[in-house]
Amino acid sequence: MSRNAKRVLAAVTAAALAAVMIPTDAQATRQHLTWQACPADTPVPAGALPLADYQCADLTVPMSYPDPDGAQIQMAVGRLPAADQAHKIGTIFYNPGGPGNPGRIPPVLTAALHQRFDLVGFDPRGVGASTPLHCFASPDQLAVLQRVAGQFPTTPDQAQRQIADALTIDQWCGQNAGPLINHMSTANVARDLDRLRAAVGESTLSYYGLSYGTVLGETYANLFPDRVRAVVLDAVDDPVNWFTGYHPADANVPFSVRLAADLGTEQALHSFLTACAADARCAFREPGGDLSAKFDRVLDRLAAGPVTITDPDNGQPVTIRYQDAIVRTIEYLTDADNSPVLARFLQALGTSDAVAVQAESTPITTPADNLLAGGATQCADATNPSDPSVWPRYAAATDLRARGFGPFFTYLSLPCVRFPSEDADRYAGPWDRHTAHTVLLVGNRQGDPETPYDGAQRTARDLGNARLLTLDSFGHGSLGHSQCIDDAVNAYFFRVHLPAVGTVCAPDHSPFG
Repeated sequence: MSRNAKRVLAAVTAAALAAVMIPTDAQATRQHLTWQACPADTPVPAGALPLADYQCADLTVPMSYPDPDGAQIQMAVGRLPAADQAHKIGTIFYNPGGPGNPGRIPPVLTAALHQRFDLVGFDPRGVGASTPLHCFASPDQLAVLQRVAGQFPTTPDQAQRQIADALTIDQWCGQNAGPLINHMSTANVARDLDRLRAAVGESTLSYYGLSYGTVLGETYANLFPDRVRAVVLDAVDDPVNWFTGYHPADANVPFSVRLAADLGTEQALHSFLTACAADARCAFREPGGDLSAKFDRVLDRLAAGPVTITDPDNGQPVTIRYQDAIVRTIEYLTDADNSPVLARFLQALGTSDAVAVQAESTPITTPADNLLAGGATQCADATNPSDPSVWPRYAAATDLRARGFGPFFTYLSLPCVRFPSEDADRYAGPWDRHTAHTVLLVGNRQGDPETPYDGAQRTARDLGNARLLTLDSFGHGSLGHSQCIDDAVNAYFFRVHLPAVGTVCAPDHSPFG
């Protein structure tokens, strides 16, 4: 039986037996969490309060839920108590996306929510301070990951090297990761979340998930529809394309191509360039000029060789390759507030005083184990081709529809070609179970460079009980960019009150405001 046929059989079996294999609260012993000061080395993300304001605990969960009395793993949990404990409404659980991002320390979602809700985050299984997934046994092995992480090839020789490195990483993960690698699917993270909900003492789930956190929320809502109180999914991933695609032939398409983030990035870039052309404060503006053509000229220049510029972020000299320019443009487009610095960056790349130099590699900053744990989840979830030669072909095709962006996103899923994470407990749909309360989706209609807006629109139709709230801007995530969005999310969490159908909110200011 082929790998894809096995995946289809596993998905059907999982859907049919989900209710049998998931322990209910009555079946599982509810744990008591012991809250204490957080370890001093706990990462604190942007938007969070000082670490001293948080409390931390550990939760024990089964490695395999069909075997609840077998091997156990630890989840690292963090809590920001509600400022007004006397009038606390409940708990909001949080996931920052990735997959592979630590989430133990939740940011303040809004000031109003911090007043009346405890905010609880966690490092998903395999990640951060939770029981980790280890793929590397030596610094030399880690160096291979540093060579390929977040990179994409531009020549046939580079493509073959990237494929060889990805296969090597897959082999090392199979040798080093141990049994946890076969229990990393989003379905198991959702079951962990349900154990955490019960341990905190909540009968139903209030949850905010960003980016991949929306896949987790979608999965939870379909595994535990009766336990949904208020679930906000911001920057929505289309779960059908994440897992299987809409058609049988989609099994032969890398899942990162199915998600079409390159087209979301292209739309966000167009929105940025439109705003730039209309605002004299934009450094990349060229009155009467075609800014799309100007952007292409910048890429043409970099395709001929790297250049050195003064980094607009820190004022220091920096070497920029073609691939670096693509990656940094995507990163800047994740927030419309980055528009001024993106404009300065692109203008610097296009100026005549930039000097051609030899390319230098830049090591990744994401902890390697977290990155590979996220990869284990993606690859356990998603149906992907088993032939590595598929990736260069799709990279070439997507480069024609979204220059640079297409190859970048295509190659993100290459490690899944032989990644040794086959989770029998994977859930891959259906996605239309009717939840106890309506799920609130939030998306940016001018372009999201990671989770395209049309995916949010499809998901709003496909979920059994969902409503879409729209921000008229570009970027990845809407909360915190519009008082209208924040007010709607507050009302939803406070009273499970939904915005009117078709509500579109304006951002608080323009990209160059």
